[in-house]
Amino acid sequence: MTTTQLTVHGMTCGHCVSSVKEEIGEVPGVTNVEVELVAGGDSPVTVTSEGPLSDDALREAVAEAGYSLA
Repeated sequence: MTTTQLTVHGMTCGHCVSSVKEEIGEVPGVTNVEVELVAGGDSPVTVTSEGPLSDDALREAVAEAGYSLA
């Protein structure tokens, strides 16, 4: 198991969290996504996966949800 820490900028509500969790969860190898919402700020995201993940894949997943990495 590999744990990756991200910081996502701009989420404001539970719907935002759901979108980010859904998109990151679709990255191959991801087994769990936990988000600690900081409304309107930078929210810590912990991604658990079967192995190392591509930074580009994670960045693209966050962008697909409509947000950016801080």
